Amino acid sequence: MPRLPKLTFERGTLTLHPPPRGRGWIDYAVWDDRVEKFRVPAISYPFLIKCLQEEKVDFLDEAKIFHPLKLVSRLEMSPYVHQQEALSAWENGGNRGVVVLPTASGKTYLAQLAIEAIACSTLVVVPTLDLMHQWYAHLVAAFPEADIGLLGGGSRDKTSILVATYDSATLQAETLGNRYGLLVFDECHHLPTDFYRVIAEYAIAPYRLGLTATPDRSDGRHSDLNHLIGPTVYHRTPEQLAGVALADHDIVQIKVKLSEPERDRYQELIKVRNDFLKNQNIRLGSLEGWKQFVMVSGRSASGRRAMLAHRQAKEIALCTDGKLRILADIISQNHPERTLIFTVDNTTVYRISQDFLIPAITHQTPVKERHQILDKFRQGEYRTLVASHVLNEGVDVPDAKIAIILSGTGSEREYIQRLGRVLRKGSQTGKRAVLYEVITENTSEEQTSQRRRGHKQPPPQKPKISPPTGLYDLERSLSPKAAESSEKWDIDN
Repeated sequence: MPRLPKLTFERGTLTLHPPPRGRGWIDYAVWDDRVEKFRVPAISYPFLIKCLQEEKVDFLDEAKIFHPLKLVSRLEMSPYVHQQEALSAWENGGNRGVVVLPTASGKTYLAQLAIEAIACSTLVVVPTLDLMHQWYAHLVAAFPEADIGLLGGGSRDKTSILVATYDSATLQAETLGNRYGLLVFDECHHLPTDFYRVIAEYAIAPYRLGLTATPDRSDGRHSDLNHLIGPTVYHRTPEQLAGVALADHDIVQIKVKLSEPERDRYQELIKVRNDFLKNQNIRLGSLEGWKQFVMVSGRSASGRRAMLAHRQAKEIALCTDGKLRILADIISQNHPERTLIFTVDNTTVYRISQDFLIPAITHQTPVKERHQILDKFRQGEYRTLVASHVLNEGVDVPDAKIAIILSGTGSEREYIQRLGRVLRKGSQTGKRAVLYEVITENTSEEQTSQRRRGHKQPPPQKPKISPPTGLYDLERSLSPKAAESSEKWDIDN
């Protein structure tokens, strides 16, 4: 009597031996001379299973050790319409795919709904330790009887529901790959890198959910999410959710003119840079052009002068004195509303902090001090904060009503994240948030602003201030579903 084909998991891959009858499974397998067995990528597990079942092949599945869970939610809350729609779209997509929702729109609660719906061992992957602890606190509150643990920051739990950082999950990918039936990737735009993608590739999980505000990547690898997680199944913008799940908001763009000395110096520096670029036949309109400029600039004295000129011109545009006068005006007109100020560089952060006596947070700020500052901001002791990139993602920022982008990159993701910092409805009735974007006229900042807005943002309004001069069936628990309250946003997304 022939032996039954056996499917086993081995450090991020699958072996299938002896070869089963049928032909469809061969599309997923390659012969491995080292062990004289057919080997299948772990990520192909659900498709291989489906193929074997359709061809009515008997086999032993010793690969999966993920298991059903009995989850009883202790949160009795009603989901928003967009959360219900997103969950339905994800379920209709075979419980695989990416959901694109703006910051503060309840992605964490959506993930909770998905975990309840699938009710099997789950791995949640997040980019930072702060987010790891926020997710852990939320899941413990939602499922207090469940076995929930952490992987990262010194913790190495082996639990049925595990919250891990991308770094730690990558290092343990070969051992985690068959333990979880559902993978949840928060800020999933991080996943397609050469380092992190193994979390998805070495996993057999048939169910996968990606969450992000903007999936697009400058290197174009966002297209890999379709293979690693699944296609985008649901997408909503801040404008579509304004007044419902998010606060109504205005976007106000203010243009600042350079002073005459600043203008003369800026044009002089730009000419030095552009002459070099023209001589080298380099165009800066793309990431590839910028890489070429960086590479070529280090090869000669003229190249180094051009790069220095580029940086000095950028400094003039980013932190002209006119911007600081505008900043003072905006702060005074909106006092005492909670206000967040964003800049692209730490030098400007510290200058604003010193000149305006405003608490500052950068990547250099110690973790304990950062938490103290954010707690005082939450309690109202501090009304204004200034920060660089550190508050863009992965930090639980308290409710604010005013955001001021004094300078930023051309990243659409960064723009949406910064807008999202003021979009929580919070406890305020009829809250209307305002995002001020202050840019220097007739400089590269205008193109930067256009890039980060993409083609999805409405045209800027006139300034409101006057500038001074299912593939593997599992038992489902019948516990009630829970979702985010419309009254209070308790967790950053």
